[in-house]
Amino acid sequence: MEKINHYKSITELHEKSGFEPPKNPLLSLMTCKELMTYSVGEDRFTGDFYMIGLKKIKSGYVLYGKTKYDHNNGSAVFMKPRQIIEVQNVQFAEKGFVMFFHEDYLSGHPLNEQIKKYGYFEYEINEALHISPSEEVIMWELYEKIRREYEENSDEFSREIILSHIDSILKYSDRFYKRQFIDRSSNVSGTMVKKFITVLDNYFKKNKHVEDGLPTVNFMANELAVSPRYLSDILKQETGKTALEHVHIYLIKEAKNLLLSSESNVAGIAYDLGFESPSYFTRLFKKVVGVTPVQYKKKRLSNFKCFNFAQETVF
Repeated sequence: MEKINHYKSITELHEKSGFEPPKNPLLSLMTCKELMTYSVGEDRFTGDFYMIGLKKIKSGYVLYGKTKYDHNNGSAVFMKPRQIIEVQNVQFAEKGFVMFFHEDYLSGHPLNEQIKKYGYFEYEINEALHISPSEEVIMWELYEKIRREYEENSDEFSREIILSHIDSILKYSDRFYKRQFIDRSSNVSGTMVKKFITVLDNYFKKNKHVEDGLPTVNFMANELAVSPRYLSDILKQETGKTALEHVHIYLIKEAKNLLLSSESNVAGIAYDLGFESPSYFTRLFKKVVGVTPVQYKKKRLSNFKCFNFAQETVF
């Protein structure tokens, strides 16, 4: 098995990569000028730090998890601690920056919890943020403010000021991602839910639910070549519902059909759909529909009888 190096400190990463030691052991800022070539770490590595990178690359490659960076894709990427990263012989097409900050740098600060809420740290590298020229200006302005604090000041205010600017970068990035979901309607947004349903249809047509159980969000994301968090975020943007909610809606729709069209009891239907237990099926059904499967079937059959009786009376 290929060795994966783990860097507990940013200083260790710098040493291994041949960079100058960082001015702050918990924070590193580097500007990548045009055609600058560099490799980070050695082979594949993980670290106890976050990374924010800005700008396209001209050549070389970046691997984040199992996904290769698309050179034609967007400008900003976000990596979280202990994700597997590989960077080899990267040349930047334009000026950019790379920022590492150790998770300990956030300790005791509100950003330590807030950063966990930003879904884009869960995205794969090919789901990078595409930023417009005006958005890029904002990112650079915030980076330069951090740089000035990093280079020129070292007092009791420095960390708070730097973290406030990092917080601003993350908030703006969240806004930019939401804008991207809308702007990319011709490529992704508006069609993801259709692709999602198609994958679900095929899953059940091939009886994979019988062999493998209910389809998971991870499975759906893998079939659609996106990360689970990205899938949920874009579906939420399109429909107001997450990937898991869409799976549940699909299952309940199938369950309703079986309840009214087959002679199977609730347990049989639960197993036919791939549920591990009838009790889980019943809980989910009641959560989504508001009544149990048995109550739903009785009510619908009762309505059918009333409708048929009314028709017979008319005729």
